[in-house]
Amino acid sequence: MANFDTGNLIYLIVLLTMVGGWFFMQSREGLNKTLQYAAIWAMIFIGGAAAVGLWQDISRDARAPQISVSGADQIIVPRARDGHYYLTVGINDKPVRFVVDTGATDMVLTQSDAARAGIDPASLSYLGRANTANGEVRTAFVWLGEVKLGNVTDRDVPAVVNEGEMAQSLLGMGYLQRW
Repeated sequence: MANFDTGNLIYLIVLLTMVGGWFFMQSREGLNKTLQYAAIWAMIFIGGAAAVGLWQDISRDARAPQISVSGADQIIVPRARDGHYYLTVGINDKPVRFVVDTGATDMVLTQSDAARAGIDPASLSYLGRANTANGEVRTAFVWLGEVKLGNVTDRDVPAVVNEGEMAQSLLGMGYLQRW
């Protein structure tokens, strides 16, 4: 509805006036019945407008975004509704959802995702430092035994575990440049 202009607004007002006028002129004696019909038509109009306005969201949710791997050196990732790109990567046979972050250098795991992949975050030595949008955080260097994306499996992949609060694991350029 970004191209909604004054002409469309005038047309809709005239159309609404004509339909409303027809209701009131048809049945001047039964005003209660006329108001019921008007309410029904208003609900139909609002429902139609909502369906048109939400059609892109409805159709985008109907088809689940899937990655496609074309060859051994290229993947195609659809954009999610929030404007980010997400990939589910198998880490040690456990699915971990990453946000693709070209601004991140490394593959960065949250503590919960690291634990799901079989890494004990409490036993790690957080000796590294990383500068993030939220400031400096401590990180622990780890080697991931197996990383699987699509039908490609990589072994002994370097990554870091973030000691700070992080909502989503990040798939940074260290891994992405393999593609």
